[in-house]
Amino acid sequence: MRIAVIGAGGVGAAFGAALAATGANTGVEVSFVARGAHLRAMRETGLRIEGGRGETVVRPVRATEDPASIGAVDVVLFCVKLWDVEAAGAAIRPLLGPETAVIPLQNGIDAADRLIPILGARAVMGGVAQISATIAEPGVIRQTGSFMRLVFGELDGTPSARGEAFLTLCRQAGFDATNSDRILTDLWMKFILLASNAAITAATRTPLGALRDDPDIEPLFARAYAEVAAVGRAKGVAIPEDAVERTVGFNRAAPPAMMASMAHDLIRGSRIELPWLSGKVVSLGRELGVPTPVHETLYAVLKPFVDGRPS
Repeated sequence: MRIAVIGAGGVGAAFGAALAATGANTGVEVSFVARGAHLRAMRETGLRIEGGRGETVVRPVRATEDPASIGAVDVVLFCVKLWDVEAAGAAIRPLLGPETAVIPLQNGIDAADRLIPILGARAVMGGVAQISATIAEPGVIRQTGSFMRLVFGELDGTPSARGEAFLTLCRQAGFDATNSDRILTDLWMKFILLASNAAITAATRTPLGALRDDPDIEPLFARAYAEVAAVGRAKGVAIPEDAVERTVGFNRAAPPAMMASMAHDLIRGSRIELPWLSGKVVSLGRELGVPTPVHETLYAVLKPFVDGRPS
């Protein structure tokens, strides 16, 4: 199986490295698309994943900045930042064959919808990545905790041979994976957690543990989760009745050092994905008549940092 990872940041590099490590036994070939110092380091010294699951080193690495140089693949793990979806989507057209599965693993809920006009409905699946990882230095990814899960599925919920084949490979790679028949619900369940945690950890510049253990701050998480769940239901998504309780439980069990990638980006002074996270909750809430006061406040507080550190 040939796999291309588009965007070798924390998510793409961690899952791609795990899949690449199976290559000698499974015949899998993983190519990474990256740029700048990160690409140079991968080419020169390899790709190293470190953290709660131990260390994985891929050396040599198939790495390029030009997707067209890879050729047609079976699976594309599409892991670029949300503001790059359209441009990167157009750039990966040469990777597509008749059965290629493009699995977007962005933080928001609309990446698949944005890719379909570019790549066609047949190519695009839905995907959810559950991992906390970031680039520690060029060529090195640091994972917080050991939780690592990939959920993917056809957008219409039908079973597919390509989904089952990729599921088998994921399990051989040693991380949790599900070929889901309700991927839209899965996407929104992640969005409930991620949109809220990203904004709260970014606004406070503080890891999760210190926030959830503070009795004045901890209730904010549940209120933020409830707003996203209400918006999802108003949009017609099958959100479980206990979605908020389940999300609170997951949050309490998460590693205390965890911070959302948006918080790391903000601290570095980089552009942040706020418009597609809390900003999306707010805009959909207004469109659907659902109040979102927590996310409105978080969005307003963080909006000056959308394009990086204000001058």
